Amino acid sequence: MVDVDKAMATFDSNIERRTGRSVPEWVRLVKVQDVRKHGEIVGWLKTTHSLSHSHANQIAKRALQPDTAELGSVDHLFTGGKESLRPLYDRIIKIAEAFGPDVSVAPKKANVSIRRRKQFALVQPSTKTRIDIGLILKGKPSGGRLEPSGSFNPMFTHRVRIESADQIDRAFQDWLRQAYEQAG
Repeated sequence: MVDVDKAMATFDSNIERRTGRSVPEWVRLVKVQDVRKHGEIVGWLKTTHSLSHSHANQIAKRALQPDTAELGSVDHLFTGGKESLRPLYDRIIKIAEAFGPDVSVAPKKANVSIRRRKQFALVQPSTKTRIDIGLILKGKPSGGRLEPSGSFNPMFTHRVRIESADQIDRAFQDWLRQAYEQAG
């Protein structure tokens, strides 16, 4: 993941070098326009500002992301009746972070990614009463609470449904640790 982050930073600096504006400056400019869809933003940037397609595409993707402050927090995930799930989430993250200093937690718009060198788990408050945990456990047979991921998220091999603190048991912690170890 570090290589991807480095490549994106280089791409962003190339946009600034070639256009004279940083990506955050372009994003601010886009947000004051009456364009809300990705294709409209790309078209507007190419037509009005003569940007290349790749630069316009990068800026459009950034303009459509939630603000960085919003992504730094998970509060938005635990609203609308999902507030009672927050202690379960906090406990799961604490367990994952205890595996090692190389664990990173990245809140997204609808879920939270847990990574080591690569993503190994995903935490998603799916309903008002349940958190779904996606795990990447290659070669691990499904069974019982360790379900195949199915349509939950095709990036993951398994899913575990958590509705109460007692389900964050030794078996769940072992599955989470195995996913962490495989991601190293």
